Order: sequence, then structure tokens, then C-alpha cells
Amino acid sequence: MTRKTQDHHPASVHPAPVHAAEIVREYGPYPGADRVNGVTHDGHHVWAATGTQLVAIDPENGQPTRSLDCACDAGTAFDGTHLYQIAEARIDKIDPATGQVLASIPAPGHGSDSGLTWAEGSLWVGQYRDRKIYQIDPMTGAVLRTIETNRYVTGVTWAEGELWHGTWEGDESEIRRIDPHSGAVLERLQMPAGTGVSGLESDGAQLFYCGGGPSGKVRAVRRPKTR
Repeated sequence: MTRKTQDHHPASVHPAPVHAAEIVREYGPYPGADRVNGVTHDGHHVWAATGTQLVAIDPENGQPTRSLDCACDAGTAFDGTHLYQIAEARIDKIDPATGQVLASIPAPGHGSDSGLTWAEGSLWVGQYRDRKIYQIDPMTGAVLRTIETNRYVTGVTWAEGELWHGTWEGDESEIRRIDPHSGAVLERLQMPAGTGVSGLESDGAQLFYCGGGPSGKVRAVRRPKTR
């Protein structure tokens, strides 16, 4: 299904195209994990933040392969070597082999942070109610750039130079591509009724992995082809 609607962001000049999100697979829920707060992808496994554990999932068969005990109440990211995890008002840098927290930096939202991803040598942090995305220095937590959007931010990821974020307000949830300079909405993928996005990560190919909040599920959503 594809249709056109007018997005009301002041920076939007043309209506953003709207598509139904194509969910290609669901994973979970898993024992002891009654919600998913964030997700990332390390090139082989999907990691799901379940509150007290990061759970690695084999995306081929959906089976959990290992877990790390750690506080993980919001977004998760992977920089190619380390995991990063929002925990309350900080972001922990974690050794994925041992689960050891190697360093911590302050989270820019001081506890209201949501999504997290890694790109361009920076961490990108979603702010839920402030409807913002911050680019921050991964060493200090200093804010380098602020992008405003017009919906609650519940996940953030980059895919082939495109900035996408999840949003979830009431019963409506979407994955949105936005202009990284103006915040204007460029494309919208509407999730089916009853499904929300709590964490978002590209696999570097044609899929988004989405946390499913209190459903305890992770969903794989097909990413539209690069224009």
C-alpha cells in the first residue's frame, strides 16, 4: 500500500510518501525478557536490550545465542568493536566479549534518552519527548549537533547515508526518514496497528530491526530501496 499524505512539519515543502511497513520476520518473546527497550546489529547478531540483559539473537533462526548482564533501559548501538548502552542518565561502553563496562559518558537527555546508534565516528541519541536527535562525542558526551523532528523519537539509525528514526505516539508508530539538516520528514513507514517501535537499527543491507516494547518481540522490517 502506498499513498500520499501531507506531513505538517514546518520544514516540509512536499508531502512525505507513506508506505505500510513490511514486517518480514518476528523474533521472541524470550524467557525472562518481557520487553525490548533497544536493538542493534553487530554484523552477525541482533542485540536486544531487555532491561537487565543484552540478549544476542541469531537472525537466521531467531535463537538467543548468549546474554550479558547489564542495565539496559533504552537504546543500544555497536561501533564495530564495542556495544554502547543507554542506562538511566548515562551511556555505557561495553566489551561484548565479557560484558565489562569499559567507560561511561553522560547521556544528553539526563534520563529521557531513547534511541541510540553509531555513525560517522559519533553516537546519535534520540530524545523521546523533546523530539530531538543529538549527535554526540563518544568520548565525552558533548553535543555536536541537534536535529529537531515533529514526533516522539523511539529509535534512531543511519542506513546508506539516510537518517531514520522510530516514533510511537498512542496507537500509532512509524519508521521515518528525515533530512539530517532540517529535520523535514522525507518518507514514512507505518507500522501495523498494535505494533510499536522501541529501538531501531539497520543491518547495513535491506532490513531494519525494531524493538517491540512490551511485546518482548524484535521485528525485522524491510527497508525501502535507496533512491
